Amino acid sequence: MSTLPDQGFSQVSVTDEAAALIRRLVLDHGPVMFFQSGGCCDGSAPMCWPKGEFRLGERDVRLGVVEGAEYWIGGDQYERWRHTRLVLDVVRGRGAGFSLEAPEGVRFIIRSELCSVEELAALGEAPLPRGRDQR
Repeated sequence: MSTLPDQGFSQVSVTDEAAALIRRLVLDHGPVMFFQSGGCCDGSAPMCWPKGEFRLGERDVRLGVVEGAEYWIGGDQYERWRHTRLVLDVVRGRGAGFSLEAPEGVRFIIRSELCSVEELAALGEAPLPRGRDQR
């Protein structure tokens, strides 16, 4: 398991709606954590677990903390998403996973944005090549 060093910005943030849901889940279940894999069920959907109920692997990366909950991502998934900022949001509808919010009739989703050149530099990454459709 690894934690990203403080780079002056967070690679994960949360919408107001998702923050409110996290607070409700904490009231019902105690401390929670998030894990995002590239695996089965909801694919790369974020899953909310009671803290300590999900076994983390050696290559899993802690992106940050949202509403007091650690947000982890699988190592292979992080390699694919390392140039992005993730925004945790919530939408109506049930996902196919075992995430704590499923009985609420909603599901957590991720919206992603490419990191800026400055953020990439803070991560120690070279900027991505610009595509023809980027401005």
